[in-house]
Amino acid sequence: MRSNCFQIWQLSAAAFALTMAAHSAHAEPRHGIAMYGDPALPPDFVSLPYANPDAPKGGRIVTGETGGFDSLNPHIPKGSTPWQLRFLLYEGLMGRNWDEPFSLYALLAESIETGPNREWVEFVLRDEARFSDGSPVTVEDVMWSYETLGTIGHPRYHGAWAKVASMEQTAPRSIRFTFEEDDPEMALLIGMRPILKKAQWEGKDFAASGIDEIPITTAPYVIDDYEAGRFVSLGRDPDYWGQDVNFMRGQANLDEIRMEFYGDGTAMFEAFKAGALNSSREFNVEKWATQYDFPAIDTGDVVKSVIPHERPSGITGFVMNTRRDAFSDWRVRDAMIHAFNFEYINETMTGSKQPRITSYFSNSVLGMQDGAADGRVRDLLEPFEDSLLPGALDGYALPVSDGTERNRGNIRAAISLMQDAGYTIEEGVMTRPDGAAFTFEIVLSQGSSENEAIIDLFTQSLERMGITPIVTTIDNAQFRERTNTYDFDMTYYRRGLSLSPGNEQKLYWGCDGVDAPGTRNWMGMCSPAAEEMIDTILNSGSREDFIAATRALDRVLTTGRYVIPIYQWNISRIAHVKELKYPDALPIYGDWIGWQPDVWWWDEE
Repeated sequence: MRSNCFQIWQLSAAAFALTMAAHSAHAEPRHGIAMYGDPALPPDFVSLPYANPDAPKGGRIVTGETGGFDSLNPHIPKGSTPWQLRFLLYEGLMGRNWDEPFSLYALLAESIETGPNREWVEFVLRDEARFSDGSPVTVEDVMWSYETLGTIGHPRYHGAWAKVASMEQTAPRSIRFTFEEDDPEMALLIGMRPILKKAQWEGKDFAASGIDEIPITTAPYVIDDYEAGRFVSLGRDPDYWGQDVNFMRGQANLDEIRMEFYGDGTAMFEAFKAGALNSSREFNVEKWATQYDFPAIDTGDVVKSVIPHERPSGITGFVMNTRRDAFSDWRVRDAMIHAFNFEYINETMTGSKQPRITSYFSNSVLGMQDGAADGRVRDLLEPFEDSLLPGALDGYALPVSDGTERNRGNIRAAISLMQDAGYTIEEGVMTRPDGAAFTFEIVLSQGSSENEAIIDLFTQSLERMGITPIVTTIDNAQFRERTNTYDFDMTYYRRGLSLSPGNEQKLYWGCDGVDAPGTRNWMGMCSPAAEEMIDTILNSGSREDFIAATRALDRVLTTGRYVIPIYQWNISRIAHVKELKYPDALPIYGDWIGWQPDVWWWDEE
């Protein structure tokens, strides 16, 4: 494993100063594109570095999910869809190499070309590209896909589409996008949009589609069978158009990918032990150490694999909705973080084996540094000093308890913070400034026994402060509807972050998400400092500025006290049958989207 995940970015300061000049030199059709400099792989690369081009075809992987689904369209806000479909059933013009921070290589397109300053990008479609029904992929399909997703599709697609000034066909197989503003990342983002078949949706309401419309796509897999809320089975298409494209060599090796759905995690684990599932990710380190001792493990029929990675921790925990009066005051949010007895919960849930998330980009070079901000990070943040919360400039760390159940010191600190915010305890009840009892609703999705157990321990701590929250558990469809409309006070929240943060950060934390439904900004934050840091990330002319701006953003996010962080997973733990294999070479992103099941294979021997 490489010690520095940015080794491939080891360019001199002078080279970075000439980044845009390099863009100009590359204003010709190419096989790939990188956010900075050149892509690592040459035009004649054999396969992605973490794929085995000689992997055999065959076998199946069966994984479990909790909850259910009522839609097969992952590109609209309506309904609940198996999350894997967005990645397994669709392809973009370009595909991402997860062994580089941010580089794309030709997939449906055979080449990419950009303007001197990436003010436009042009793709040439492969003549051999086909949908699963055998029909060719056309420029008309591409243009329809971009416009449809950008207007009535899921909000995740709207931001990039809003930056497209024009989209035009420039040749029988060529399409050019010209952008409204200077944003070098747009050339890459546009290349990753999924391509849909226009004819499939003629006369149909794309935005209202549900379980009855099986997608026609270009990917190696098609939906073979499904039962709403129970399972989805994907079969490898023997006529898949792209099996000889170098980007796809060593990928899509399994004949079947099947997802089974269960009411809760306990039932799912029992199904894995019984052999109904043959691969299972485990997020609980204590369970990994103590409960994976069933007969199939002892005989070697099931093996335990640990997969390291070099990506940021992201944020996982319980988000507080600042749109609601309950959590509009940062001191109340800080009080909740103090009351959350992580050390005791961690001991109870994992035997203290799981490290805590310390910031949104922890576990990576992009994470905020200990102590006060200095150097370029401080320079970026100081203009916003008046709007920053305590700790952003002077240093911040999460409160640490003594590990006992009562958590006396942090409970006292939490009560003091509530008092500073105007709350009082009257007859054992935490009372708001208007005299009403302080309470709030914690919304959880069915099937997560671990989250329910954590919240049970948290509510016990809150009771010591005279606070009795309402805990509401609902099915997946209701949960998605309520979170899309921000109809909660507190809920479970998880956002993975990459080594190449960019425009998606505005969807996660941008001010537009305060009112617009369906964004990832569940906390409802609107920070001028965060907006400026994201803009600086997007327009950085050097690696140093990029890292400084991300570290500064990390400080704004973490000291905003929006989320009560829990564990980080700096390794992945996957138990699987011995026949399921993966390459020895691991991408820097580790067990990430595009790794399992994409480059796994089945080996009977």
